[in-house]
Amino acid sequence: MSHVVDHLVSAMNARDLTATMRCYSPQAVVVGPELQAEGPEEIAACHMHLFEGFPALRMTVWEKVVCGDLVMIEALASGTHGGPFLLAGGEVLQATGRAVNIRTCWVFTLADDLIVSQRVYYDQLEVYSQIGLRLPSTSESFD
Repeated sequence: MSHVVDHLVSAMNARDLTATMRCYSPQAVVVGPELQAEGPEEIAACHMHLFEGFPALRMTVWEKVVCGDLVMIEALASGTHGGPFLLAGGEVLQATGRAVNIRTCWVFTLADDLIVSQRVYYDQLEVYSQIGLRLPSTSESFD
């Protein structure tokens, strides 16, 4: 059953949106640091946004763990920021041309050989620093 996750990674690496979307159940939900997408239209829009923001992004899976209907992959996402990218808070950053190498973990719930839930985890600070953003600093103390 976990082969659908392999197909997803291959389809994403090929920038094949049709093949990517065949991996998801019509009721699927994808949750990540800056998004929650429900259903095919929203999930497809998220993938298109990623393909546009990082046109040559490549996922390299380091590890895959399967436990019943749960699958977890640890991977490296490598590419160049070549288009608009949605930041946490809703702002869009235009292309910087900077290379990224982001460690990520994806957790899937599967049913009937399709993805019904995908949870995406990665260090946003790692992404932001690699594309040249700085977090605002503050001199206020926290009590």
